Amino acid sequence: MVRSTGPVEKGAPTGAGARRGIWRTKSVEQSIRDTDEPDTKLRKDLTSWDLTVFGVAVVVGAGIFTVTASTAGDVAGPSVSLAFVLAAVACGLAALCYAEFASTVPVAGSAYTFSYATFGEFVAWIIGWDLILEFALASAVIAKGWSQYLGTVIHEPSWTVLNWGPVKFDWGALLLVVVITALLARGTKLSSRVSLVITAIKVAVVLLVIVVGAFYIDKHNYSPYIPPAEGGSGAGSGLKQSLFSLLTGAGNSTYGWYGLLAAASLVFFAFIGFDVVATTAEETKNPQKALPRGILGSLAIVTVLYVAVTLVLTGMVSYTDLRSHNGESATLATAFAIHHLDWAKNIISIGALLGLTTVAMVLLLGQARVLFAMSRDGLMPRKLAHTGKRGTPFRINILVGVVVAVLATFVNMGDLEEMVNIGTLFAFVLVCGGVIVLRRTRPDLERGFRVPWVPVVPILAILACFWLMLNLQVETWLRFVIWMAIGFVVYFSYGRRHSVLGRRERAGLGG
Repeated sequence: MVRSTGPVEKGAPTGAGARRGIWRTKSVEQSIRDTDEPDTKLRKDLTSWDLTVFGVAVVVGAGIFTVTASTAGDVAGPSVSLAFVLAAVACGLAALCYAEFASTVPVAGSAYTFSYATFGEFVAWIIGWDLILEFALASAVIAKGWSQYLGTVIHEPSWTVLNWGPVKFDWGALLLVVVITALLARGTKLSSRVSLVITAIKVAVVLLVIVVGAFYIDKHNYSPYIPPAEGGSGAGSGLKQSLFSLLTGAGNSTYGWYGLLAAASLVFFAFIGFDVVATTAEETKNPQKALPRGILGSLAIVTVLYVAVTLVLTGMVSYTDLRSHNGESATLATAFAIHHLDWAKNIISIGALLGLTTVAMVLLLGQARVLFAMSRDGLMPRKLAHTGKRGTPFRINILVGVVVAVLATFVNMGDLEEMVNIGTLFAFVLVCGGVIVLRRTRPDLERGFRVPWVPVVPILAILACFWLMLNLQVETWLRFVIWMAIGFVVYFSYGRRHSVLGRRERAGLGG
């Protein structure tokens, strides 16, 4: 048995692992061997069905219930349906790359682990640091959305938030994070079963929205499909405009073609989920087959649901009725309230409440698995990677739960939602590039799934993701750069010195 703090077996492939310093790579073989350490071993319980459920669970809710209506009203108008298609294409290309990597390197950590095997430790750290931000903020944003819907369901919108002077205490968000953290600490399989039940209910709610809403579609609401751009200052100008509109001198990204492109980058948040599936690779029974099926299957299902819902939503009411008012954003239920379908509005609110529950659950799961992989490699404190009798990293689950609970309970997330998008897209770019690199450096590896037409498909995926990144706000880019700069400091002050692979290197051993 190989311990990650000790030597590797003689004759272990080193390959690119011969590189030294911050560019040292961890071989695929070593990554797989490390999964057998008794003290940090995860339990293999998940099937392709479980993974598909996780993927659908995290995606259906994050977009349909929180992003669709507000993006249609404030950014793109009826063309939000096309924005979803553009985002889906970018996600689909990236999903192919994730499927190949996850089936080749079935180890926890997703993009972090993949980058370690291809680009080296420093890039792996940066992407791990990036994923920590992505999952933490996404979990907090969803928890706050859940709290708002809870207030709607109990007909007391402000009841879930207590005002303590200048501090707002969101006990609804706190309640959700505490319950989910307890479930995850008890085991991944239990979390999957809970997700299955809740996901079935919320998919039924979405289908109800499509069927009922279709009877109220007025084709005139689709015109103009791409509303004319609105000039002037506001949400689409200054640091609030997209980087692309700033570089091209457009000055704003509200409606028009710039609005459509900005909307595609915004609704990308709705597709975050299949990358979380990849973080559970180490807990999957047959990862070579189950992971590609779970990743691609969940993406296909939600894309069909999303496009159908957006067509119904923008057909039911004019996009102008979905504009934000007095700081309050429109939701999916808004269109049904306009048609006085209160019973449908109430069902949608309950469906959203359940839907956001599983979204937060899977995001917290992904956060824990990335941090687990980084801790096992020594880039974060090794003690965090300890797994108990249930085969789950309970220490990390508790730590992640506490951090997200603080963010969701006390911090006003505001525009930080876009930070989730830029972090995810950055991870996608590295994963897609990694497929090309690993095909060249390790053509001998067994791949349960192979991306077709390499390097064309990965290159198209990189271009699509980078294009979406360009259409995020300038303010988001500035925050992202600051977060990455903090990551550099943490790596060189802690991660580099405590790296398990670095210790092997200093001892003259392979990686």
